[in-house]
Amino acid sequence: MKLGLVIYSNDAETVWNALRFGVFACKKGDQVRAFLLGRGVEAERLGAEPFDVPAQLRAFVDAGGELLACGTCLKVRDQGGSETCPISTMQDLYELIDASDRVLTF
Repeated sequence: MKLGLVIYSNDAETVWNALRFGVFACKKGDQVRAFLLGRGVEAERLGAEPFDVPAQLRAFVDAGGELLACGTCLKVRDQGGSETCPISTMQDLYELIDASDRVLTF
């Protein structure tokens, strides 16, 4: 299955669980892409114990998941993209949704 995750939250537990689900789906053999939107682009800076979001981001990518981050949302927060979360566009979000069998939002 092609699974799209749209992560709009900056709540550490919510983002952590979304990424855990993404890792699980990757390990089941699904193709998983996640788009960080709005407050979701703050994910790399979240890390409240016991919800280590940066570790889950790495686990997601290591499991074969693809991460994208809204460039406009990053710019508003004076952030840039990273190797883990490259700058992306609304076109990328559209393509993620268009190509997915299922889309979940968090």
